[in-house]
Amino acid sequence: VPMDHWIDELSHHVHHHDQELSYCPLFKGMSQGEHDQFLGRNVEELLTYKKGETIVLQGDIIHSVMLLVQGSVRTEMITREGNVLNIDILEAVIPLAPAFIYGVKKSYPVDVIAEEPCVFLKISKDAWLDEMANNKQLLTNFLTMNADLTFFLTNKLQMISLKSLRKKLATFFLEKTTVEKDTFNLKRSRTQLAEYFGVQRQSLARSMKEMENDGIILLKGRTVKILDRN
Repeated sequence: VPMDHWIDELSHHVHHHDQELSYCPLFKGMSQGEHDQFLGRNVEELLTYKKGETIVLQGDIIHSVMLLVQGSVRTEMITREGNVLNIDILEAVIPLAPAFIYGVKKSYPVDVIAEEPCVFLKISKDAWLDEMANNKQLLTNFLTMNADLTFFLTNKLQMISLKSLRKKLATFFLEKTTVEKDTFNLKRSRTQLAEYFGVQRQSLARSMKEMENDGIILLKGRTVKILDRN
């Protein structure tokens, strides 16, 4: 694909949704011109995936930085017992597995599957490293992104260690809201949410209904409102 073509395509997509690439935590504090120049210098390939298609498998070597610029993906981990552990849903714009790109093992810790049609930009790891070495803002953003990911994984581990589904739900709801912003929309269907918590759909529905009956939350479709943070 000619370079100017995919930059035009990407710019069209970004502006169509009234966003800029600064939506990506990696490019925070950089102008649209700087984004475009960064991509123009470094993108090796544009890759597209259909809904349901596997993008990478757990254990695959990370050869390049994969920047998700359109669509969303789900990440899953296969446990030693062979169970599927749903980790997260990631939405554009974000790089895959940023904390693992320069690790000693250099492999993906999860399966990544397209939740909807996706577009990725493939960037050399060496080029990415050179850019960060020459741009303090880019390096700061990358470090912040990895710190936030570590915080997310720590919370995820804490949640998994909780035995009670109700406690897991409470932890999840508190993470998604604040005192000022007491409402959020679930990205997942009830079936996907049950998979995320590793329980049966009926168990999830029962626990959520009990919390609603107790006046703790209010449910309306995929919207959850926290009524009692205590």
